[in-house]
Amino acid sequence: MEWRTPPAMNAPPLARTDLLAEIAQLKRERQAVILAHYYQAPEIQDLADFVGDSLELSRRAAATDARVIAFCGVRFMAETAKILAPDRIVVLPDLDAGCSLEDSCPPAEFARFRAAHPDHLALTYINSSAEVKALSDIIVTSSSAERIIRAIPPERPILFAPDRHLGAWLMRRTGRTMVLWEGTCIVHEAFSETELLKLKALHPGAPVAAHPECPGHILEHADFVGSTSAILKFALDTPGDTIIVATEPHIIHQMERAAPHKTFIGAPGADGRCSCNICPYMALNTLEKLYRALRDLEPRIELPEELRRRALVPLERMLAIADDRPTDLTPAPMA
Repeated sequence: MEWRTPPAMNAPPLARTDLLAEIAQLKRERQAVILAHYYQAPEIQDLADFVGDSLELSRRAAATDARVIAFCGVRFMAETAKILAPDRIVVLPDLDAGCSLEDSCPPAEFARFRAAHPDHLALTYINSSAEVKALSDIIVTSSSAERIIRAIPPERPILFAPDRHLGAWLMRRTGRTMVLWEGTCIVHEAFSETELLKLKALHPGAPVAAHPECPGHILEHADFVGSTSAILKFALDTPGDTIIVATEPHIIHQMERAAPHKTFIGAPGADGRCSCNICPYMALNTLEKLYRALRDLEPRIELPEELRRRALVPLERMLAIADDRPTDLTPAPMA
């Protein structure tokens, strides 16, 4: 294919309308698909080919026939796309877009955690590095975890990492005892119970929809707990005209697009006004960086093939169980 010459590297910044046109043109030339998480800024959600949660995005990455996947999310999501679609070029607009949950679970420490519980099945939240995935037995997302736990024989002990709040909520939901890693999400930790109660008092009768990464004292006040895609469905289906949303607030953009007649209010942080519930990692991706990623095909996600193959096994198990397909639950060999 003959590609046109993009604007010069030292050219002045493009205006927003020019950026959108350049991204659209580059997407065609690169035979690219743009995947975006619900926590991305509205302007990125609006130009993405697909917006979804971690499970939905994993399925899209595995199924795409695009030559290039431009992943507007965080690093572990782009790594997951590369694990599932190794023959695709996967770019991430900002390589520093990490995750506090991933950071809380270093591979060497997780390996020791596994070794201390050799008879346990290691269930690992998708918010983790490729190295940690490769040490796991089954990957889960917030939308697939409960179903996967219920598919595991009750006599099989379980480790759950890295989100202790999600793990505790799943134990309450399923009645299963699990050994939990002590990681948390900085975004969902930021919600204030006091400020949430004040907000509920200002909007009596407004249901609260919360993500299970929230601490238990926030979930106690929720009328619905679920993944980002489940929260979106609840917000659209519930008959109330005002809904309080306790997760990263950029998902409200999708709610307002789908139900403009409703009012969606983001749950407050510590002082009722701070923007501490906005994910600082997701916010690193911008239109300008997406444009450069498509132009230069950098930053590019690359993984050693042996690591990719080991990380693929627990991801494929997740997709199989989530889709009601049989799968082998033999524990992963320790590296």
